[in-house]
Amino acid sequence: MAYKSRKKHNFIIQGGILAIAGIITRIIGLFYRVPVTNIIGDEGNGYYAAAYQIYNIMLLISSYSLPLAISKIVSARYSKDEFVNSRRVFHGGLIFAFISGSVVCVAVFFGAEFFAGTLMSEPRSAIALRIFAPTLLIVAIMGVIRGYFQGMGTMVPTAISQIIEQIVNAVVSILAASAFFTYGKKIAALLSNDSYAAAYGAAGSTLGTSLGALSGLIVLIFILLLINTAMKRERLFQDDEHQDEYMSDIIRIIIITAVPVILSTAIYNISDVLDNGIFNKLMSLKGHDVEKTRIWGIYSGKYRLMINVPVAFANAMCSSTVPTLTACMASENIRGAKRKIFSAMRFTMLIAFPATVGFIVLSKPILSMLFTGDVELASKLLSVGAVTIIFTSISTLSNGILQGINHLEVPVRHSAIALVIHVAALYVMMDRFDLGIYAVVFSTLLFSVLMCIMNQFTIRRYLHYKQEMVRTFFIPFVSSVIMGIMVYAVYKLFSFFTGNLISTLFSIVFGGFVYLLSILKLKGIRKEELYEVPGGAVIVNIGKALRVM
Repeated sequence: MAYKSRKKHNFIIQGGILAIAGIITRIIGLFYRVPVTNIIGDEGNGYYAAAYQIYNIMLLISSYSLPLAISKIVSARYSKDEFVNSRRVFHGGLIFAFISGSVVCVAVFFGAEFFAGTLMSEPRSAIALRIFAPTLLIVAIMGVIRGYFQGMGTMVPTAISQIIEQIVNAVVSILAASAFFTYGKKIAALLSNDSYAAAYGAAGSTLGTSLGALSGLIVLIFILLLINTAMKRERLFQDDEHQDEYMSDIIRIIIITAVPVILSTAIYNISDVLDNGIFNKLMSLKGHDVEKTRIWGIYSGKYRLMINVPVAFANAMCSSTVPTLTACMASENIRGAKRKIFSAMRFTMLIAFPATVGFIVLSKPILSMLFTGDVELASKLLSVGAVTIIFTSISTLSNGILQGINHLEVPVRHSAIALVIHVAALYVMMDRFDLGIYAVVFSTLLFSVLMCIMNQFTIRRYLHYKQEMVRTFFIPFVSSVIMGIMVYAVYKLFSFFTGNLISTLFSIVFGGFVYLLSILKLKGIRKEELYEVPGGAVIVNIGKALRVM
């Protein structure tokens, strides 16, 4: 049967597909946020960030981790050919998503003033937060469908829907931000307060998120109908070999599985909300009430926006790794689980290291290429905080590994410990050392480092697994340093003759080529491994032509 052959699919290929889609969506997100930022300004970005933090935490609590949880449950049954039970898990997930999504949607819509004003000290963000509210229900339902597909071993529907969602998001966000900003200027003139233009502009940009999510859901439903037709034709819905699970038992399993995943993800990401709240409170106490929104807008709308692009690869590998590890554990294939962990971590580091070095070397040229106005603070933050990419990637993937090997409670415990230390460090660095926004960067790095250490020790204890060091960490590090030196020299040379745009683009392309050659020459990745990733055959041919393989 066609769908049974999915067991032979390589999870690296599936992860690669999702990673490519994730990076494409982050790049689209990066480029549409550039004109949006130029329209609404850093102050508008600050209002958007405050609303988004509340939206994000509500999403985390209600449904953010549903794709991962549903994929884990479906994968355990699909690996045993329990097709009917897999389908019943999907139906149970939809019930869970509708209830949780509806509750938080209503809470956010009617509690917008409380969340934005009382918790975030940004009352004008309530306008944007209300527009975010319906998205919570849409994303919850969409997450279950994505998790169902991922549990069956295919990331293609998720990848397609993500790209469509982001394209719609980009177009609507730009148009709506401009229209709302213009309307806000009229309100600002009536009330003699220029901040309303930025606040309404931020609200307009959130409309793209809502309509983008709706378009992604429509695409997923269309693909689901097509696949259902194929599965009915192959009689995969008629499973007489296994006992059907009761819906009450399925809902209970979903809750037992989803709650730890949601908690760990919520705690892991709630630091953004706490960071924003603590930063705003302490900056106001220190007499920086006027500039705090602008500074946070630079941090979230420029620095974090850039950091999140390469981290998308780790998120994709996590989504791919959890169901495949669950299937290994269900069949007691510990050796296979270790091989998958080894591969996932190595391929994640192959992306994280060059991204980190690239941002350190070209922080200001890249930001100047993308954004108008002053990028001095953003470039300093990026140079200092780029190393966060490596540790965030490791901690994100290791969270997924622990969830995949059925230790769902561990990331919750580790996140809680790291969060307490993170908040304490942030407060001390802001209050005693007056580091301002740099305190947020350093405390976030500390959080990721702590998660890495605790997760790695726990994985070693449960699986007796130790990550190989030379090809996973040392060779990507050395190759990235070589790349960084070459990129810096090339950029400086070209900047004498051309503008920043051409110099930066050429340096990035040249750097990617140097990194690839270094990795191949140092045997950081082998020929057989390249054939397992999308486009790997092309890289092999290039390596052979250049005599580095």
